[in-house]
Amino acid sequence: MNAVFSFARLGALLIKEFIQMRRDRITFAMMLGVPLMQLVLFGFAINNDPKGLPTALVAMSNDQYTRAMVSALEMTGYYRFDHVVGSAAEAEALMAKGAVSFVVTIPADFARRVERDDSPQILIEADATDPSAASGAVSTLSTVASQALLRARGMQETAAENAKQQLQVVVHRRYNPEGISQYNIVPGLLGVILQMTMVMMTAMALTRETERGTMENLLAMPSSPAEIMLGKVLPYLVVGSVQVVVVLVAAKLLFGIPFVGSLALLLSSVLVFVLSLVLLGYTISTIARTQMQAMQLTFFFFLPSIMLSGFMFPYRGMPNWAQTLGEIFPLTHFLRITRAVMLKGADFNAIATEIAWLALFVVVFAGTALLRFRRTLD
Repeated sequence: MNAVFSFARLGALLIKEFIQMRRDRITFAMMLGVPLMQLVLFGFAINNDPKGLPTALVAMSNDQYTRAMVSALEMTGYYRFDHVVGSAAEAEALMAKGAVSFVVTIPADFARRVERDDSPQILIEADATDPSAASGAVSTLSTVASQALLRARGMQETAAENAKQQLQVVVHRRYNPEGISQYNIVPGLLGVILQMTMVMMTAMALTRETERGTMENLLAMPSSPAEIMLGKVLPYLVVGSVQVVVVLVAAKLLFGIPFVGSLALLLSSVLVFVLSLVLLGYTISTIARTQMQAMQLTFFFFLPSIMLSGFMFPYRGMPNWAQTLGEIFPLTHFLRITRAVMLKGADFNAIATEIAWLALFVVVFAGTALLRFRRTLD
């Protein structure tokens, strides 16, 4: 008669389970890879106080006071003057494209008004579509600029109270003057929701056929790999369209998110983005052997995509290597499109580069999926 509990049987079951875990390489890699990836991303890539933000300078003169202002702003670590433009229109175009986070305008009569104590002013325009990214740089602005001006005049010993009276720093928070966080989060949620559902559902497209035993019937049909791929992914475009309508209506009715740009432009961009997602999911389905593996690979893609795209944390606050890595995710480029169109009213020229990236993802994912599917047939 068998004992109620046997350590020998338990040991055999444990050995069997470890052997199965070792054979399932994707699951084993997930157990080791996900914690390590979380540690690296949270430890190195996440920064809520971004420094070195790209800034455009509109300066009508090159006097000592202008140079003192620019030097003082750079010394704070928040501002990096990548662009020197000659007009406000050029600076406006750079901010609309997302090329700069700030525009510093120093008027032509700045030096004359400084020497006459005639309330000199400088204008700082901040891209406030992400309020948390601009808050740190704006908070230190007035004191730093005023003290720099006093040093340039040889008045270092003047009290801080007098320093503030010497210079007027006018700050314009563009696109989101009240600093409402929902204006940044809700447009981004459109991309996150589409990514979660589209990739997840299409990632199980082929593995579901295999587990149900209908893959042979699918392969027996007189259809090419391209036809099978399109037949699998196109229905999800309809599902994605419904989700887009629901999110946009909710964004307007529940949260009052402004919609400044072209709806047609946004919907066209959404179409390219959703197509890239369903093709990515189909590519995953050609790699995974089971639906469980497909879900694991999808999650392994979700985690860095959400963290490095600029949805949860300021994109500019990440180190250069993390920003470069974030460029390989479609969500990164789609977030820039939605925020630019909805909040800034950007036209096609302003987001053409991001749309080109999404189109490139479509081509790469479609080609990879077809190559993988042909190998499966072989």
